Amino acid sequence: MRIKSQWFKSDREKTPQEVAGAMAFTIWRIADNALKNTRKANFEIAIGPQYFLFLTEFLIFLIQVADRIAHRQLTAEDRFAFTSTLANRVAETLAENQSRLMGDSIASHKQHFIDNLNQRAGEYADFNYGEDGPEFAFTRYLAFCMREVMDEKDVEWVIDQMMSIEAPETVEMVEKTMNNLFTAEPGPPRTRKRVSGD
Repeated sequence: MRIKSQWFKSDREKTPQEVAGAMAFTIWRIADNALKNTRKANFEIAIGPQYFLFLTEFLIFLIQVADRIAHRQLTAEDRFAFTSTLANRVAETLAENQSRLMGDSIASHKQHFIDNLNQRAGEYADFNYGEDGPEFAFTRYLAFCMREVMDEKDVEWVIDQMMSIEAPETVEMVEKTMNNLFTAEPGPPRTRKRVSGD
């Protein structure tokens, strides 16, 4: 999966809100890819409420990861601005998709996600996230939350899927992307293939 991890305009330092905007798009793509991978691994995730429950739990996990990385790189004030913007952007994207597929207002879906995020944030706060990434309990909590999402036949197997495959891969992507986005140096300019008229 290819993700944007560099800026292509100017070398000025980006605001926490700008980094959060880029990360919101990336985190959505990472969570959506994790859902697709889990379904390809023969876990049943039905389109509808279960689909969005999976995305909700995975997005919350990724926001917690991003917040911990921000803690290493930003002041408390900038970290708050980053995480608040990130959470709201992610919530808006999820809510727009939920509203389109399941009805109800975007505002109600967004508020439901924010309420879940605030609850889970307090629970994830009990687990450490160091320079080498999340401790065992951090990723195990994601797996525990996913048990509540899956059908009974998949409950036990989803723990290994989350802890051995999805969580490590996605944490690595978030770490790499955030480290690059917090770097002020722009990436190389994009080149376009030219079509010859000959």
